[in-house]
Amino acid sequence: MGAIIRFFTRRQYKNLFLLTWLVLGLLQACYSELWDDEAYYWVYSRHMDWGYFDHPPMIALLIKIGYSIFHNELGVRLLVVMANTVTLWITAKLIASKDNKLFYIIIGSLGAMQIGGMLAVPDVPLIFFAALYFWAYRTFLAKQSWKNTLLLGIAMALMFYSKYHGILLVFFTVLSNMNLLRVFKFYVACIITTVLFFPHIYWQIAHGFPSLQYHLVERNASSYDITYTLDYLGGQLLLFGPLMGWLILYYAFRCPIQNTFERALKFSLVGVLVFFLISTFKGRVEANWTVMVFTPVVILAHQTLVRKSWSRKWLLYTLPVTLLLVLVVRVYMVWDFMPGVEIRPEIHHNKEWTSQVAARAAGRPVVFINSYQLPSKYMFYTGQLSYSLNSRYSRRSQYNYWDTETELWGKPAMVVFEPGAGLPITDSLKTIHGTWDYNMQAAYYSYSLIQLKPALKIITARPREQVNVILQPHNGYHRPIPLDRTNEAVLGYGFTTTDESLPPVKTSMSLEKAVLRRLINLPVVMPDKPGEYQLKFCVFAGDMPPTHNSVAIKVVVKP
Repeated sequence: MGAIIRFFTRRQYKNLFLLTWLVLGLLQACYSELWDDEAYYWVYSRHMDWGYFDHPPMIALLIKIGYSIFHNELGVRLLVVMANTVTLWITAKLIASKDNKLFYIIIGSLGAMQIGGMLAVPDVPLIFFAALYFWAYRTFLAKQSWKNTLLLGIAMALMFYSKYHGILLVFFTVLSNMNLLRVFKFYVACIITTVLFFPHIYWQIAHGFPSLQYHLVERNASSYDITYTLDYLGGQLLLFGPLMGWLILYYAFRCPIQNTFERALKFSLVGVLVFFLISTFKGRVEANWTVMVFTPVVILAHQTLVRKSWSRKWLLYTLPVTLLLVLVVRVYMVWDFMPGVEIRPEIHHNKEWTSQVAARAAGRPVVFINSYQLPSKYMFYTGQLSYSLNSRYSRRSQYNYWDTETELWGKPAMVVFEPGAGLPITDSLKTIHGTWDYNMQAAYYSYSLIQLKPALKIITARPREQVNVILQPHNGYHRPIPLDRTNEAVLGYGFTTTDESLPPVKTSMSLEKAVLRRLINLPVVMPDKPGEYQLKFCVFAGDMPPTHNSVAIKVVVKP
C-alpha cells in the first residue's frame, strides 16, 4: 500500500494528476453521445483505407482498434482519450525546469484540452504525435544516431497521417534551424517519412488529389470578410483559454529562448498562428486548426513564468472559474439540462431521432440528401444501412468515394431531405431536430462513382455559345451498373459562381450510352452573363438531385 501511495504522490502528485485526467476522460467518453464528426469518422473505420476525402487515416485506425474492444461511444473514443493523457506526460517530460504545480495550473486553464481531449477527431492524435515529434526532435538534436533518425522519421510520418497541418511544424522547425539542411541524417529521416507516408500519397494520386482540391480550392471564399479574421483571433483566445488564453499566449511569446529546441517551439508557435491568420484572407479558418501548437504553448508559457519569476496569481485565481465552466460543459454533454436551447444540439437525443427515422423506414435503407453527419449518426445508433447522396451544389464528402450505392440499387429505400428540396414527398417526420420530408422509393438508383473526366481544364467562350466538351466516362464501381428502365438516367451539367448556382441542365445523353463509350462529346451552352464560372458534369437518376460526377472546369465567359 505504501508503494502505491508513493507512486501517486511523488513528483508533486504527477501520476495522480495523470490518472485523474485519464479517468475523467474515460467517464466523459462513456456517457456522452457522439458528435457529428465523430460518427462520420466511425464510418471511416468501417471502410479502412490509406486515405479519405477529408483527412488521412489515423483517426479511423484509432477508432477501429477501440471499437473492436467496446461497441459503444467509449470504444470510439478509447484510444483518443489514452493518447490525450500520454500527450500531457510527453509534454511534461519536455519541460527542462520542472514545476509540476505550475504545469497543473496551466493545463487546468486550458478548457478546450480538457473537454476536447476525449473527442474522436483528427485533432487529438495530431496533438499527440506533434508532442511525440518534438520529443523525437529534441532527442535527435542531442544525439544524431541512427536510432534517433529512425524515431524522427517515424514521428513525422505519424503526425502527417493524423492531419496534413503537421507539415507546418516540420517547416517551421527547419526554419528555426537551417543547419538541419546540412545534416545528412535529417535527409534520411525525411526519406523514412516519405516512404512511410507514400501509401497515402499514392491514394491521393489514384483519386485525383481530392483532399488538396477541397482544402485548397473548394473551401476558398469568394471575397474577404473581416469576420474571418476576427473570428479566428477570438477563437484562439478561447482555444487556449477560455479565460486566460490571452495571458497564456503572451507568456509563450515572451519566453526567453535558451537552446535550439526551444527556438523550434517558438518558431512553430508563431509560424502556425501567423500562417492561419494570413489564411483568413482567403476564407474562414477553424479555431481548432492550430491545436498542434499545444505542446509549444504549454512549455514556453511554463518556462517564461519559471525563468522570469513572474507571478502566477492571475492563472491561479481564475483556475477555479475555468474548472467550474469545464464542469458545467462536461455535465451538459451528458445531460441536456437546457432543453430548447440549441448549444451543439448534435450531442443530445441522437437515439431518439434515429429511432423515429428507423421506425418509418421499416427496415429500408435510409438515404439522406446533402448530409454526411445524419447517415453516420443513423448507422451508429441503429446499426442499419444509410447513405449520403451529395448533390452537385453541396459539398462533397467521403460518401462520394464509397460504393455504398451498390447495396441500394434496385431496392426499396427511404430518402430523407430538408423541406423545400424540390423532391417528391411521401410524408413528413417531426423530430427533436426539426421536420424532415421523406420519399419512399420502390427501387433506388444513383451513380456518384461514375466519373466524367474532361479533356479541358479551362473553357473560354461567349454568352450562350455552345461548346462541345469531350469527356472520358469512368466506371468507379468496376462492375456493370444496373439501370432504372422506368426512369432513364441521363447526363447533365451545372454552373456555379462564387456567389450563386445556376439551374442544372439535363442533356439527351443517357448514362447507359455514355458508359459504353471510351469518349463522349457533350454539348454545353454557356451562361448568359459574362464572368467566371465553375462547370461540373453530373448524372440525373430518377427524381434524385444531380450528383458530383466530374472535377470542376474553370469557365470564362467574355462579353
